[in-house]
Amino acid sequence: MDAEYRIRQHFQDSIQAKTQALETLTMPIAQAAERMTQALLDEHKILCCGNGGSAGDAQHFSSELLNRFEMERPGLPAISLTTDSSTITSIANDYSFNEIFSKQVRALGQTGDILLAISTSGRSENVIHAIKAAHDRNMPVIVLSGRDGGSIANMLSEQDIELRVPATSTARIQEVHILIIHCLCDLIDQQLLKQES
Repeated sequence: MDAEYRIRQHFQDSIQAKTQALETLTMPIAQAAERMTQALLDEHKILCCGNGGSAGDAQHFSSELLNRFEMERPGLPAISLTTDSSTITSIANDYSFNEIFSKQVRALGQTGDILLAISTSGRSENVIHAIKAAHDRNMPVIVLSGRDGGSIANMLSEQDIELRVPATSTARIQEVHILIIHCLCDLIDQQLLKQES
């Protein structure tokens, strides 16, 4: 095995995935950031969820908003639904793992809040249930997905935005998701700064 070759291949594949995503996702990312900014200005919050690496991405996003991204500003209301182990395990134990996010959305979400739902495959059942709960709460949904969008792509409403990475490798999709999250955080900061000036 040639380690140097494999490393270079990973870098090249990641660059290619990001270049392809740039072509298709620039405007939808801008729209998603504008939607999030307006929700925050209207004193709403953003709830985030995902599984595995996507759970880490949900936590990453909420931490960038609650603390700060690259500029000083007051904390912004974002909640990752992946972090409370007591809540997650009690819901999974008493009901079903498929409901670990949806029950939280129903309890914490309000009309005008936003759900950031992350699923590389678009097939995560607990994320699907969370989207249904958000729709019941009249919450817009912003989805980070990949591949063909899975069943999530077919359940979105006109008020929702799908940011589907045009790749099939989970690793490449997750790498682009991180970049999308950083774009969203940067644009939210820039738009909020413009509102204040």
